[in-house]
Parts: sequence; C-alpha cells; structure tokens
Amino acid sequence: MTIPGRCARLWLPLLLSLPLAAQTAPQPAAPVPVIPAPATPKPAEAARLDPALAPNPAAAPNLVWHDVTTWGVEGREWTGQERLRWFDRFPAAAEKTVTKSVWNLSRNSAGMLVRFSTDAASICVHYQLLKPELALSNMPATGVSGVDLYARNASGQWRWVQVTKPDKQEVRAEIIKNLAPGLREYAAYLPLYNGVDSLEIGVPPGAVFTGLAPRTAKPIVFYGTSITQGAAASRPGMVHTAILGRRLERPVLNLGFSGNGRMDAAVGDLLVQVDAAAYVIDCLPNMNPKTVTERCVPLVQQIRAAKPDTPIILVEDRRFTNDWIVPTQARFHDANHAALRAAFTALQQAGVKHLFYIPGDHLYGDDAEGANDASHASDLGFMRQADVMEPVLRAALGQ
Repeated sequence: MTIPGRCARLWLPLLLSLPLAAQTAPQPAAPVPVIPAPATPKPAEAARLDPALAPNPAAAPNLVWHDVTTWGVEGREWTGQERLRWFDRFPAAAEKTVTKSVWNLSRNSAGMLVRFSTDAASICVHYQLLKPELALSNMPATGVSGVDLYARNASGQWRWVQVTKPDKQEVRAEIIKNLAPGLREYAAYLPLYNGVDSLEIGVPPGAVFTGLAPRTAKPIVFYGTSITQGAAASRPGMVHTAILGRRLERPVLNLGFSGNGRMDAAVGDLLVQVDAAAYVIDCLPNMNPKTVTERCVPLVQQIRAAKPDTPIILVEDRRFTNDWIVPTQARFHDANHAALRAAFTALQQAGVKHLFYIPGDHLYGDDAEGANDASHASDLGFMRQADVMEPVLRAALGQ
C-alpha cells in the first residue's frame, strides 16, 4: 500500500497495529445478479393456459332441481336414528361414544352414493360443503370435495362420466353436457374428505328424471383408516370400496377414519347395528403389533356375538411402497402382519366361522408405484387393492 505525505505518518502505525487478517482482507465482491425463478402459475392463469383445468361451468338458469334427501343415498345407515346433519355418516348418539376424532371424521360423506335416472342432455349439481378447505396437500379438490358421476352404458356396465372441480364452498356447476340421447341410470359419489350440507341434481326443463331409492341389498361394511376413507384418490369413485361396490353390484358403507381406524369397541357397537352382507376390518395402518394383539380378537368376538353368520374379513396393512429401501418400515410391516395372522389363527382355533383373511404384501402391487406418498394409495393403488380383495369378497358372499 502506498500512502503519500502526512497521511502516511498518521495511518501507517495504525495499519501495522491491525491483525494480519484485517490488513489482507479481500474487498467485497461485486453483487451477483439474482435471476428470479419462473413464477408458478396461479389457478386462474393455469386455467387460462389450459381450459381443461378450469372449474366446471356454472349451472344454467331455469333448471329443475331435485333434492337428493327426498329419495335417499346409499352408504348412509342408521336411518331410523336422529342425525345432527343429514349427510353425517354416524347417528347423533355416536358423538357420546366414539372418540372426538372419529366423530369429526364421521361428518365427511365418504362412500355415500346417490342414484337417479334421466334422459337429460346435461346434468348439474348444487351442493354446499361443510368445510372451506377444498383439498389436501396430497389429494386434489376433485377427491376431497368433488361429486363424481358414473352412468351405466348400453351393456349395463358402470362407466365414468365426469367429476366436479370445486373452487369454493358452495358449488353450483354443470358436471356434463352434450350427452348422447337416451334414458340411463346414473350414480354420483359424494366427497371423501369434506362434508355435505345439501345436495341437489339439476336437469333442463322437460327432461325425464327419477330419483332411485337406495338398494335394499345388505351393504358391505368397510371399517378402516385414511386409505379406506379414500386418501389419496383423485376422485370419489376411484376408492377401492367404490370400485368393489360397482363390481359386486352391492351397496357399500365406508367407515374409514383418517388416522383413527383402531378396532375401537365403540365403533364395533355401531357396526353390529348394521345388517351387513360382510364386514371388512382394515385397520392395521393405524395400529401396531401390540394394539393388534390387544384389540383384534375382542372386536371379532364382539361382531360375532351379534352376527353369528356374517362374514368377517381381516386385512393386513399395505406395505409402504418404499419399504424396500427403508428397513425399519419393512420390519414394522412384518411385525404387524404377524400379529394379525396370530389373531386370525387364534380365532380359527376358537371355532369362529365365516372368517376370511387378505394378506397385505401385494395390495399396492409389486413395483413401488401404487401410492403417491409411500403410504396412501394413488388411483393405481386403489385399483390394485380392489383386484386383490374382489375374489375374497366374492368367496365370502358366495358369489
């Protein structure tokens, strides 16, 4: 450093007294220009770029609206008991017996199905949702809060039609238009992770419309976890319980409670009030070997005491799709499966009849592609679960 004249005499002693690091510290570098990341399109912008992502069109004016509560929905049992809300899954009395979490989750409309016939060229819905949260972090609004429409084709097979894409708590939307002429049967599945306060089906004036009462066949009752409730299906009709209902032509009662399917005796008390075709107990994803050992045999005995001949199907938990690379997870599934198998064997040895068992290793398939977060099924995982469960259910039902 060169310091001229009198400045040198003043500054040189001070400089020499500084630590070496301070004398040699580099000058600050010039600021690096920051290049902003591309902005994530907002929903409205995404819909502008791809209109297929937009919410359903608004329902047309001057439609004829039909309140589904006037003819009823399937997946809604205990119909002779008081309810706090018409679309709650449990009767009001359950609030005093089940856990708070199970009660709150029972207010979601998972598994409910409304049937009707019409020759309308377009079909609309008007429904009010219980909660403003329309989607989950791993599940779209179409599954959480959508109404999912199916119809029978000319061969009598159920085929998908369209689903609502909710963007607000009150939905008044056209599900589908330009339908092929003809009178046909429809089925609309209600939201999986939201509740419904009211639901109407709208058709143009002059269209034939008949609400179809719930079928009188005994329902298949599924008691389970978030997976049973429908996480993380893209739409309500893609849950394995709904798929099996279509394949077996049976009503289904979905008693899936996210994080809270634990073989509770209080839920068992409600199960035995239903005149079921079969009970599917699929609670292991929310349990561990200790609780399985403690609760499985008592729950089966509780059901069997009230329903001596109704088939009971025990289901092992699915494996996390990444347990091949997470050894602790694989060992947990091994232990959980072993506990359920031991309970099943003990029940057989005790003479319990009409008892069936579904292993869990292949419920999501064998390629690690059946879930969207390792735990919860994608649509592919739900289809695979239905494939595994169907032959066991057919055997249990004598089909």
